[in-house]
Amino acid sequence: MEILKTEKLTKIYGKGEAEVQALRGIDLTVEKGEFLSIVGSSGSGKSTLLHMLGGLDRPTEGKVFIEGKDIFSLKDEELTIFRRRKIGFVFQAFNLVPVMSVYENIVLPVELDGDRADEAFVNEIIDILGLSEKKKALPSQLSGGQQQRVAIARALASAPAIILADEPTGNLDSKTSQDVMGLFKVTGQKFGQTILMITHNEEIAQLADRTIRIEDGLIVGGSK
Repeated sequence: MEILKTEKLTKIYGKGEAEVQALRGIDLTVEKGEFLSIVGSSGSGKSTLLHMLGGLDRPTEGKVFIEGKDIFSLKDEELTIFRRRKIGFVFQAFNLVPVMSVYENIVLPVELDGDRADEAFVNEIIDILGLSEKKKALPSQLSGGQQQRVAIARALASAPAIILADEPTGNLDSKTSQDVMGLFKVTGQKFGQTILMITHNEEIAQLADRTIRIEDGLIVGGSK
């Protein structure tokens, strides 16, 4: 079942001689529950694509559909709410709040939405990610790999339909990177989530169900 689709997705920055075509009419379809990796050289447009898919930036032209909804037909406030409820983000920078405990960081997006976290569900995620003994710890007391696990748990906590991960293993050593990828696969399968991940690491990319390559704002390899 199709969960995400783009039509002629185009993004242009600047004008005249300074114009940069970051995306040149991307058509992409992603199935529910799929783990997709997106690879490409620096400046290829892969991060721009991820930002469009997550509604963090609006395209110059084209559409993004999530669960059949054209997300850019929504007003800014509506899009913010939709994004918070449907999409989980994991970035290379962990973006944890330093004065909050692991548990508080994980449930923060749910509480910002004016909801109460499902404690049993959150504890299950924490257990799967091996963070049970760190729930009360502050981010400064964690290793880089543990902080990335907290960031993944935070993305999962609101049970979003889609996880968007931008170079989630970029700051990690190879062993921890492999562990994080394994956790993505386990949690994605267990909670029925769709995962789209950007990486420059070809070896890491191969662990996904499908890989596409972007160069110069176009899909040039892999199946759309």
